[in-house]
Amino acid sequence: MEIEAKSKLIVALDVPTASQARELVATLKNEVGMFKVGSQLFTAAGPEFVREIVAAGQRVFLDLKFHDIPNTVAAAATEATRLGVTIFNVHAAGGPEMMRRTADAVSEVATAERLSRPSVIAVTVLTSSDETTLSAIGISGSPQDQVLKLGRLAVENGMDGLVASPLELRALRAAIPQPGFLLVIPGVRPEGSLRSDQRRVAGPAAAIASGADYLVVGRPITEAKDPVAAARSIVSEMAAAMNQGESREAGTAR
Repeated sequence: MEIEAKSKLIVALDVPTASQARELVATLKNEVGMFKVGSQLFTAAGPEFVREIVAAGQRVFLDLKFHDIPNTVAAAATEATRLGVTIFNVHAAGGPEMMRRTADAVSEVATAERLSRPSVIAVTVLTSSDETTLSAIGISGSPQDQVLKLGRLAVENGMDGLVASPLELRALRAAIPQPGFLLVIPGVRPEGSLRSDQRRVAGPAAAIASGADYLVVGRPITEAKDPVAAARSIVSEMAAAMNQGESREAGTAR
């Protein structure tokens, strides 16, 4: 179970230089299942660094949240596929045509060039946003309402999964029961960790118990005095929640 839990943990390489990221990858490559490259590191180190990590046998979640006109996002998606990443994301708010054309472009280039097809997931509402934030940009209703609305739009337009906060997990699983639909969850904070700019958060065990496929964790690991120990502690929490879930399922089956 520890191995399965480890595969579900994505470490966010939200650092300013490739050298710092390399050090974290070398330190944590046997402790986690994937590494996230976001806007900061991608802007500093570029696509070559992504290729470097992939060539070293590591899985990459490219977290650039593409959001533009459909043609531009589809073209960017084609290049993300060529990078060899395992997952990348777009903003669901980009709309149906943007998502559909992106999904089609990824499938086409993967087939034509015999590449592994990455999972394309849609960002719903950022974990730093709450009802006040949504109201300020003209969206009425709760974050969960918006997450569910965008989640349904994403699944209808070819997305392989979603990014949402831990607080919407159960509602999403109920609303989108599609097998294999991925829920990738940031905003995970172990007990005692600072929330920083995150608002809609939960602990690792709660997120797994609510149905997360992957947890994205950055600062609680990368800024820890001992990143390996921090990662192992989170994996242990995840594994315990998975064990409890299996025990409940076995009891129900009886």
